[in-house]
Amino acid sequence: AECVSGCVCPQGLFDDGKGGCVEKKDCPCTYNNEWYSPGQKITVDCNTCTCQKGFWSCTAYECYGTCTIYGSGHYITFDGKFYDFDGRCEYVATQDFCGDKNSSGSFSIITENVPCGTTGVTCSKAIKMFLGKTELKLEDKVYKEIQRDIGGDVHYWNRTVGLYLVIEASNGVMLIWDKKTTVFIKLAPDYKGKVCGLCGNFDDKSNNDFTTRSGLQESNALKFGNSWKQSSMCPDVTEEIKPCDMKPHRKSWAEKECSIIRSDVFKICHSKVDPIPFYEACAHDACSCDSGGDCECFCSAVAAYAQECTKAQACVFWRTPDIC
Repeated sequence: AECVSGCVCPQGLFDDGKGGCVEKKDCPCTYNNEWYSPGQKITVDCNTCTCQKGFWSCTAYECYGTCTIYGSGHYITFDGKFYDFDGRCEYVATQDFCGDKNSSGSFSIITENVPCGTTGVTCSKAIKMFLGKTELKLEDKVYKEIQRDIGGDVHYWNRTVGLYLVIEASNGVMLIWDKKTTVFIKLAPDYKGKVCGLCGNFDDKSNNDFTTRSGLQESNALKFGNSWKQSSMCPDVTEEIKPCDMKPHRKSWAEKECSIIRSDVFKICHSKVDPIPFYEACAHDACSCDSGGDCECFCSAVAAYAQECTKAQACVFWRTPDIC
């Protein structure tokens, strides 16, 4: 509704939404409630958008998808759906063995979740990555390679970048691990709509991400999550755990620490990435990690928000000698 002709401005000029009248070519654009002047550029994923006459003109590259699993059972799917699932088992995070029984996939990534703290929430303890006939197991800050008899050859290489171990495979799959409870899975655009698991189906629509192993659409995160367990021996998750209700004496500490996410430290990011789900996830983790490592849980939760901010071109230096 901004930049419209009407009784506000002289004929031929448009209201720019800021109390001024401009020619059509000088109309600004909005993105996440921020105003941008004509000619200004923003980056969205791997595409660049330029403001032209009040509208965004964007490049149309196909981008890598990223799925994030962090802290005590927080998931952000390839299509950006944010949900919580606390299950004690091994689960399929993502794989390209979907649907057709005869089709052979090239990769599978499994997350093993174990309890962290006494409230019953779980964290990802180990990651298994199957690439053709190679199995990589990431656990205790290191990774081991196991060769299996079946499967093709998929080459991979690894490197360390800052805090993270990065494993990149020739089939367009990348895994980034902080050697603790955070893992980012990146997939090449060729996998769009061809994957399944807790990370969703990567088809640019978030409303169908809760597709169970049998191909049904679920609205409930627990039923969806339970369908992707690796072993039928594991118990199903039947209720969502709220650790701050169970540990009320930790709640005020958790909310005070996590308030950094909503504070001015991250101000430049707030309009680009909604801080509320990350703040709530942070409080959840800080309440639940009550058997040591509580600062580590808090730091991982803030780092997950900082990572999303960096992806949205809002680089925030939040670590200090006192914080993480």
